[in-house]
Amino acid sequence: MKQFLCSLAVLCLSVVSAQEDFLAKQYFNDGDFDKAVVYYEKLAENNPRRTDYTEGLVLCYHQLEAYDKAISFLSRRLEEGNAYPTLLIDMGYTYLLMDRPEEAEKWYRQALETIESNPNFGYGIGFKFQRYTLLDYALQAYSRAMELNPELDFNFQIARIYGEQGRIGEMFDAYMDLLQQRESAKANVLRVIESFIGPDPEAENNQLLRRVLLTRAQKDPDPLWNELLSWLYLEQGQYANAFNQEKAIYRRVPEVRLDRMVNLGRSAEEAGAVEAAVAAFEFVVAESNDPVSRLNARLHLIDIGLADNREKDLREAEQAYEELMDEYGYAASTLQLQVAYAKFLAFRLSKPDRAIRILKNSLDLPLPEYAEGYVKLSLGDILVFDQRFNEALILFSQIQKLLKNDVMGQQARFKVAQTSFYKGDFDWALTQLKVLRNSTSQLIANDAMQLSLIISDNSLEDSTQTALRKYARADLLAYQQKNAEALAALDEILTGHKGEKIEDEALLMHGRLLEAAGDYSGALLSYRKIVEFFGQDILADDAHFAMGELYRTRLEDPAKAMEHYREIIYRFQDSYHFPEARKQFRRLRGDPVN
Repeated sequence: MKQFLCSLAVLCLSVVSAQEDFLAKQYFNDGDFDKAVVYYEKLAENNPRRTDYTEGLVLCYHQLEAYDKAISFLSRRLEEGNAYPTLLIDMGYTYLLMDRPEEAEKWYRQALETIESNPNFGYGIGFKFQRYTLLDYALQAYSRAMELNPELDFNFQIARIYGEQGRIGEMFDAYMDLLQQRESAKANVLRVIESFIGPDPEAENNQLLRRVLLTRAQKDPDPLWNELLSWLYLEQGQYANAFNQEKAIYRRVPEVRLDRMVNLGRSAEEAGAVEAAVAAFEFVVAESNDPVSRLNARLHLIDIGLADNREKDLREAEQAYEELMDEYGYAASTLQLQVAYAKFLAFRLSKPDRAIRILKNSLDLPLPEYAEGYVKLSLGDILVFDQRFNEALILFSQIQKLLKNDVMGQQARFKVAQTSFYKGDFDWALTQLKVLRNSTSQLIANDAMQLSLIISDNSLEDSTQTALRKYARADLLAYQQKNAEALAALDEILTGHKGEKIEDEALLMHGRLLEAAGDYSGALLSYRKIVEFFGQDILADDAHFAMGELYRTRLEDPAKAMEHYREIIYRFQDSYHFPEARKQFRRLRGDPVN
């Protein structure tokens, strides 16, 4: 019975202590320091080894300007012996708040002296100085501890302090010291450094980092410096320079895989840096021992060669595809070649029959489910191009059943809706789109939402759905890459259905097609009409984003690009384009972007 009562008493004390702890923190967070201090005094008295209670009590005294109480409390703790040396910093900071800096200095020096006998105190002392924004003292603590015990590594803390002090070059150096000891920290370091640099190679911080890396690369042949230089050049859009660094890495470290070079090629291709992209993929073709990697690189080279859409380029691409087909033939491991060639034949040369034969041959191969879905999805696209809608719908439905829990299955469902839309079967299209609004893919969900709104809005206004049918035809023509015919169909809508719901949709497609054709002034005019006449409707954010991207990437007018990104940031926070608009706005303004 006695043992039971003792256990019950301990339990009760524990509950009371937990309640006091909760109340102390709650009052402190609410800024009610008069009440918080009462609980912290009890907690610190009953739990002298709990540094969080000691710290909470000292902070309460500071907030209440009860400096004498703080000094008395800290003096007792220090006299008790075995006190952690951060209490010396608390004492010094108390004197600093009392405007007695000379006295504060004495206590700070005492704290730093404890590191001489035990370098392991360096972290706690440095961190406490940082908490009080006494950064120079924090640097002394970390640096001295590392001098006394080289196994300690406080480079990360030192680098952050340099960053807070605006000593950017020294910060970069400290991070490089850290990476020399712990290359595994590279991802975290690059995230921090990214917030100090921008896309402009002439920016001061960018130049500082480049100098730091080049200096280290000259003194030390470690490929790490080439990797970091490559990363910097990519951030600055200098793809040719990045290529030179990647080539150096591969030559120095033969076991390095060519994935880095492939990723560089893709990035350069997306950015329109054609020469660097070609150099990267040609390097992969020349150096790779993997036939599939070489094939993928050669396919990228064909795509790059087709960018200008010249008749000569089309003939050369067809010959290149035929040579690859002769070399690789039909195999499950080279489906990407068969699909790419088939799409080229259909969408670029308008030869859908040949394209369909190629993919039907591919389906005769023994394929796993995902590969079968991949081929059928591409075959369905070509059947839609050839306006063989019912055959395409059968294929898309098969993929839905085959991969119903996969994003590809959701993609197939969207293609069922899109194909039904082209057919004029708007009710069935809507049925499919409603399911897709909750797709795990944000892109599919967004596309589904837009298409369902086009159908529902224009069905309510016009029971005959005349304008909607014309728009579906224009959309199909655009899908078939018959852009001149699609523009003519859209002009007919914009002339004959002015003021109707379909007008803003037609303007958006009109602008995109003109932009693809290189008619940027015409595209801007279409986008501006959406903003001017439909500024409160659902496509206003799409128009602003399209103009922002056009001014940024094609017309090189960052000020006007920022205007349109700003509109999205302040007026369309729920827009699908909001994250990218905010990112590009900050970049153009010169802000660090994580």
